[in-house]
Amino acid sequence: MSAKENILAKLRTSLAGTTPLADDYDQALVTTPWSYPAEQRVPRLRTLLEAVHGETCLTTTAAWPARVVEALAARGIAELLISPATAHGQQFAGYLALHGGTIRLKAYDKPVEAWKEELFFDTPASLTGTLGGIAATGSLIMWPTPAEPRLMSLVPPLHIALLKASEVYDNLHQVMQLQRWAERLPTNALLVSGPSKTADIQQTLAYGAHGPKELVVLILEDA
Repeated sequence: MSAKENILAKLRTSLAGTTPLADDYDQALVTTPWSYPAEQRVPRLRTLLEAVHGETCLTTTAAWPARVVEALAARGIAELLISPATAHGQQFAGYLALHGGTIRLKAYDKPVEAWKEELFFDTPASLTGTLGGIAATGSLIMWPTPAEPRLMSLVPPLHIALLKASEVYDNLHQVMQLQRWAERLPTNALLVSGPSKTADIQQTLAYGAHGPKELVVLILEDA
């Protein structure tokens, strides 16, 4: 018998003769204290994000591309990473084609190995969607896909995220239940609660050490 088989055999027999304990898990413990009236969810999320140097802006499904242009212009950024395979990536590209401007679009349309240096050192900003938001913690839910890989939200110094106001939930438990995460979990899901930050042993807070230095969340109120 191999070491692995021996360990598994011990695990299978270790509970022999024991009586299982009743599952008395109280779901209310992780939901009731973190539930809010519908009209308070977006304000709470904004307050928590802005308390940790995140920037939020209320806008609409038609107006958000103009807000992206404004955010880039305010920072002197003329290049934006998008996913041309997403609806919001196509909408922003269409907006630029119609209104002109000097913003150059960079498409995430090839394996990271083919352009790692450019992605990490010459890509100042990115635009992504979100799967929703969590009012209890002021978090965005990032759900990486082949069309919009997780590096889009983790690498560029400025991350601009689109969030539907109708998809701001009370707490993580509610999100997982309503969206049926147990049936379709990705390789990883990200909870983003502000720009990247860290502190050294001298307790000096620094932004951007392990991810974006700035986070701008555009909340679409009519979505």
